Amino acid sequence: MSNTKNDDISVKDYTFCGHTLTITMFKRAALGLSAYVWGPAVVLCQYFHDEKIDFTGKKVLELGSGTGIVGILAVLLGGHVTITDVPETLKQIEYNVNANIPVTSKHRSKVRALLWGTDHLNFPSDFDFILGSDVVYSPMHFPGLLATILHCCNENTTIFISTNMTARMGSENFHKELIPKQFKSELVRTSGMICIYKMNKKPTRY
Repeated sequence: MSNTKNDDISVKDYTFCGHTLTITMFKRAALGLSAYVWGPAVVLCQYFHDEKIDFTGKKVLELGSGTGIVGILAVLLGGHVTITDVPETLKQIEYNVNANIPVTSKHRSKVRALLWGTDHLNFPSDFDFILGSDVVYSPMHFPGLLATILHCCNENTTIFISTNMTARMGSENFHKELIPKQFKSELVRTSGMICIYKMNKKPTRY
């Protein structure tokens, strides 16, 4: 892992699944927390590496992408990936997509704005996977996040959420109280205080 940084940008290399990703973080672009690669993203990528996750031919949605690292890796692992975040973060994601995804695979990536609970209805409900790293960080965003996940998934969708359980407000309540009401949830990896949950929507009862 190598680093380059100045006051405006920071560049770091990460290697997973035989791919080296060069991630640029635009720290002076008023992106706030979105301008960083946080631990939950690294742990989720390492999980894909360790478990030899294959997204080939699968339709994938990444929520709250930030730098794009998780979604980019999913593209390199064969997925057709829609990488999303708030509008002001998209240029950073697009920069990293262009820097890391070969031209021959670029058609399998899309970068789109997605405001949780606001414009999620503009997205389909047939994703094979939904990915989120460090998206559980504030109770005020939980209703929109849950509405978005529920709309974009179906009973066959596999959802991976990676969360720093001690550093993010309300994370215990989200994963242990809110999620079990509508999802089957399994803790599949812990790394320090970071937990990865694998989730599936519960069958609809009529």
